[in-house]
Amino acid sequence: MAYVPRLKTKYLEEIQSKMQEKFNYQSSMQMPKLTKIVLNRGIGDAVSDKKLIDAAVEEFSTIAGQKPMVTKAKKSISNFKLREEVPIGAMVTLRGERMYEFLDRFINVALPRVRDFRGLPQKGFDGKGNFNMGIKEQIIFPEINVDKINKIAGLNVTFVTTAPTDEEALELLVLFGMPFQGRNKKVA
Repeated sequence: MAYVPRLKTKYLEEIQSKMQEKFNYQSSMQMPKLTKIVLNRGIGDAVSDKKLIDAAVEEFSTIAGQKPMVTKAKKSISNFKLREEVPIGAMVTLRGERMYEFLDRFINVALPRVRDFRGLPQKGFDGKGNFNMGIKEQIIFPEINVDKINKIAGLNVTFVTTAPTDEEALELLVLFGMPFQGRNKKVA
């Protein structure tokens, strides 16, 4: 039998029915779902030190379980000593099984390791059902060996859903187990 991630099973068996109760969808196609998770890091110092891009690619490969794409500058900006097509960042898009596995590790392992964590702010929604957040230190992920990193860096995480409103997306992410500020109910 094929492996199915724990959160995917939870979505199919529990979350869909709870979302149906709360929002009363007419069709199962209206049911919001998580479509992808995008990890992104801009590396401004990469203009002068090309090794920083290699380090970011290696870290993203370790965290996400798949090789990231190196992002390049779209245009030259002389004040930043930046030229067109110079590598300045890395990003990885997770879908399917890897997305659910990353979400599970992110909620249950990485977020509890954040210093002075009091929940995620709800201001990261974009009005279209997507949630964006920043992480200040990549060392919250247990896959990263602290001794091998040469610079503490952050990254942006974007959760893309099919929810038409922020309220539905918030409820979906809360049911997955995301700890938002102001949402006291603990979903296990």
